[in-house]
Amino acid sequence: MGEDKHKSGFLAIIGRPNVGKSTLMNRVMGRKVSIITDKPQTTRNRIAGVKNYKNGQMVFLDTPGIHRAKSLINRYMVKTALDTLKEVDLLLYMTDDRADVEEDRKYVFPRLKEAGTPVFLLINKIDLMKKDELLPLMNAYSKVMDFKELIPVSALTGENMELLLDLSLKMMLEGPAYFPEDMYTDQPEDFLMSELVREKAIKLCRQEVPYAVAVVVERVDRAEGDLTRVEATIYVERDSQKMIVIGKGGAMLKEIGTRARKEMEWIFGERMHLSLWVKTKKHWTDIDRYIKEFGHYQ
Repeated sequence: MGEDKHKSGFLAIIGRPNVGKSTLMNRVMGRKVSIITDKPQTTRNRIAGVKNYKNGQMVFLDTPGIHRAKSLINRYMVKTALDTLKEVDLLLYMTDDRADVEEDRKYVFPRLKEAGTPVFLLINKIDLMKKDELLPLMNAYSKVMDFKELIPVSALTGENMELLLDLSLKMMLEGPAYFPEDMYTDQPEDFLMSELVREKAIKLCRQEVPYAVAVVVERVDRAEGDLTRVEATIYVERDSQKMIVIGKGGAMLKEIGTRARKEMEWIFGERMHLSLWVKTKKHWTDIDRYIKEFGHYQ
């Protein structure tokens, strides 16, 4: 491309739950934008990460996993992902070593074809795969849809990331910078703070708790010199879940808070005091008002 031409565009990272979409987003950005856990359906909102180049800007969108949803919040999550298909310039469809090509062919690829947006297929987690597993998988996918590129990657180790970025930038058209150069995400700081608390709760708590957790940052106060005070509420669906999050003598809640505070301090470069409360909102994941009140899909 000529030195005077600026290329830009939007790219959506899509795929089934837990294939590494958020890990890819963070790898591309070189910093934490999306939270990561080993639980499916961790990402609930569409999150933008802005990647700037000398003569270009690519805006990556991390989306919720595409799956056969039952609860209202999960149906919102899938709708968020599917609505993105026609709104971007390039789709990065991620799969991994647990891929179900036939299920993708029936459930996902018709929607990709209908969108008419160019698609790269990314086979993630190649650091965990043998060559005799990877090649048949690549061949199987190449027979069910016409991908612009088929790229084996490891979002965890960074393998083939530069290749992915180079090929993606080549797909972008001449256009403006959509975000300022110093902006790396479209999400406000209180959203990232709430997500960090939710991430720690998901990682530390067991049973059904991870899928019932929502976090709302109620207050961010920088009035006390170099100490930032953050107050947040963790919502769950049942009193039994509330007791798990609090833990014996408040130990679990203290550990969630300590881990979240330390990461907030590292990301924001500030000393922080984090206060957490836990409240029950019965069946909130199936109640539209609460889903939106807790910051999802507004």
